Amino acid sequence: MQHIGIVGGGIIGLSSAYYLRKAGYAVTIFDQTALADGCSYGNAGMIVPSHIVPLAQPGMIAKGLRWMLQPTSPFYVKPRLNADLLRWGWLFYKHSTNEHVQYAIPALRDISLLSKTMYQQMAKTLDFGWHERGLLMLYQTAAAEHELQHEADLANQSGIEARMLDQKQVQALEPNAEVTVHGAIYYPGDAHVTPRLVMETLIADLKSKGVQFLENHRVEGFEMNGFRVTAIRAGGEQYPVDEVVIAGGAWSPEVVKSLQLNLPLQGGKGYSFLLKDQSPQVRVPAIMLEARATATPMGQDLRIAGTMEINGTDLSVNMKRVQGISQSIQRYYPGIRVDLPAREVVWKGLRPCSPDGLPYIGRIPAYQNVTLATGHGMMGLSLGPGTGKLVSEIIRGQSLSMDIAAFHPSRFQ
Repeated sequence: MQHIGIVGGGIIGLSSAYYLRKAGYAVTIFDQTALADGCSYGNAGMIVPSHIVPLAQPGMIAKGLRWMLQPTSPFYVKPRLNADLLRWGWLFYKHSTNEHVQYAIPALRDISLLSKTMYQQMAKTLDFGWHERGLLMLYQTAAAEHELQHEADLANQSGIEARMLDQKQVQALEPNAEVTVHGAIYYPGDAHVTPRLVMETLIADLKSKGVQFLENHRVEGFEMNGFRVTAIRAGGEQYPVDEVVIAGGAWSPEVVKSLQLNLPLQGGKGYSFLLKDQSPQVRVPAIMLEARATATPMGQDLRIAGTMEINGTDLSVNMKRVQGISQSIQRYYPGIRVDLPAREVVWKGLRPCSPDGLPYIGRIPAYQNVTLATGHGMMGLSLGPGTGKLVSEIIRGQSLSMDIAAFHPSRFQ
């Protein structure tokens, strides 16, 4: 039986293990921390085929520069003289074009729809709070309405249903919670999950099927024979492998340096916190456009999330940004009381952000048996099962479920 070593125990690593174990491979997952510390646990839980426009798009740089001047704003890049950050920023600038958006849309649409299908199949046997209630993009200003109308047009042209709703139509979807908006886009094809349940359920399922987990095992390097990796070095030991999957999230650039790949990727820090036992209850997950914050129902609770701090792998909590998130909620849901949470209960995580807003999925060219799967930005949970399915197809040498040329790992080399 061939042995696969997976570097990273987040949703991408677990999803890859799920499909590889199903295909009959022995699988070991290496994670540098305890699994419960990963980025996949505390995110907004949205499964979003609607998100087909990459982060690198026209106007994003100017908007980001304005936001950087506001301490409670949803976006921040920590200024620092760092060659990797400067390279990432230059590539982001180069790809913030209409041409790139048109190129990226089909690829993001296809992997999003693939991943949603995989979630639907998994939900038949695994219980992780799967709900298909759609997504609301709430807005309060005419400028936001113009922006969202353009997004809705792009979605509908690309085969993703999007409906423009007025305030009364929005309120009809939320019978139990007052919503103060001018209108919204409603994406009926979106869904949501409870991230912790996804992770815990997948881990339990994989363990029951013989997948080995090595927590607190930072990968220190690789043993090689020609163009193949023969073993993973971690925790002072060597672990022989036949194939390697690198799904290390924001830490992936450090892992692949010894494999002759300079990977442009920055950690985009986000925060979330949970409002317990909510009444009135929000029914449909929402993104509050002007605030760039999200609200997702999870059982009786409501998860609030937001911000994007490009700040390396720093995991400190900036309470000014958290304050910006908490203050924004009552502007949209006046009946929901949101107090500033204590620092110790604020979840923080690093999304692995590529400079063109597309993930890295595929073989690393210099090696015959190394597959990269990272760079999913804010959509790691949403794209996890689809990515895992593609990784298993790459390793098995099968026809792929979709064209992944846009995700090539060495596209910036």
